[in-house]
Amino acid sequence: MDNFSPADLKAILHSKRANIYYLEYCRVMQKDGRVLYLTEAKKENQYFNIPIANTTVLLLGNGTSITQAAVRMLAQAGVLIGFSGGGGTPLYMGNAIEWFTPQSEYRPTEYLQGWMSFWFDDIKRLDAAKQFQQARIEFLHHVWGKDRDLKLEGFTPNDSNIEAALQRFDERMVSATKPSDLLLTEAQLTKVLYKFAANVTNTSDFKRQHQSSDKANDFLNHGNYLAYGLAATTLWVLGIPHGFAVMHGKTRRGALVFDIADLIKDAIVLPWAFICAKENATEQEFRQQVLQAFTDHKALDFMFEQVKKVALQGHDETEGQSQ
Repeated sequence: MDNFSPADLKAILHSKRANIYYLEYCRVMQKDGRVLYLTEAKKENQYFNIPIANTTVLLLGNGTSITQAAVRMLAQAGVLIGFSGGGGTPLYMGNAIEWFTPQSEYRPTEYLQGWMSFWFDDIKRLDAAKQFQQARIEFLHHVWGKDRDLKLEGFTPNDSNIEAALQRFDERMVSATKPSDLLLTEAQLTKVLYKFAANVTNTSDFKRQHQSSDKANDFLNHGNYLAYGLAATTLWVLGIPHGFAVMHGKTRRGALVFDIADLIKDAIVLPWAFICAKENATEQEFRQQVLQAFTDHKALDFMFEQVKKVALQGHDETEGQSQ
């Protein structure tokens, strides 16, 4: 372990890292300069390596424990650690996922300063929320128009109902005068997208319920929390606190994570939740599919790009190695 330094472990930019891990019923530990997780087997215990230099988020679910040495190495590598309940959803009777963010007094401040330069102005903060919503729709057009597998399943932005819904969303977004208007418009669009997804996958009687036990709702919950992991990582790397939301409410701790996760949820999580539910996929199969889609469509890159654009508000960016 003495052979590694934080600089060595953080050689890969966060926006280029490939892995998100969700672990259950195992022990995470440091051994011989590596971070491993240990699972119990009938005959012998099994160790599996975690490539921390190429890992963005580590979600620890039910039945997990982690050693102090492992946390230290993960912090050195800049890996975000989250504690959650089963399937990546919040702890039972909890109201938010808990994140451990590696701390450093040398975090870059340019993006935080840029964020603060507009955040206390209601009009500018609303404009930032509108920028994110516009980027969200552009990403949906990009993913649904490019992904061959989604096209084969019937997900296309060229559907007449989707085109009409997106047009209405754009018009109402432009005319919105407060965040609650945007939230209402977003809810209306999401309802249309759920209906469209249910129709193309022949999912009968679907109703969005966060506590539901049907697979489509379970996969939506699970996939959303994977998106939250990417969003939390983006904000941590850029040094922007999670509480400075632009849309989901200034009083909600961590609400900015929801704002940023929305950039990719409709385009990737929503369609794959319905497709995998139709195919009766396992939770692991769904998770692998969504994580692969995040990688294929460079979801984390897109998040970094949009957050930096809003933070700097048109000012020239000082190119660094923080992302």
